[in-house]
Amino acid sequence: QVQLVESGGGLVQPGGSLRLSCAVSGSIFRINAMGWYRQAPGKERELVARITSGGSTNYVDSVKGRFTISRDNAKNTVYLQMNSLKPEDTAAYYCNADLYDYRAKNYGDYWGQGTQVTVSS
Repeated sequence: QVQLVESGGGLVQPGGSLRLSCAVSGSIFRINAMGWYRQAPGKERELVARITSGGSTNYVDSVKGRFTISRDNAKNTVYLQMNSLKPEDTAAYYCNADLYDYRAKNYGDYWGQGTQVTVSS
């Protein structure tokens, strides 16, 4: 069984910073790409940032220059450093991992439970 557990969300003022973490555990053989998505009320879930196993990254245009995604392969953990936060960044943030589960014997897309980020004065 595979679990993704996020942490680091909360309430922050505009211009502030937060760091999200997502630890992957369980019957993992290999993790390929990892990413962060977000979903605001009444909107569709969108990709925020993604990082491959080799460290290549891509970002949605609205966060470029403000957010940084990174990963620690030894800890099976992905991070999202969020700086210069804006009210429009308010959303539930979800961790995603494309990985091979050796118990299920297949690759799959796995999701965390989500962590709320609220940017407000």
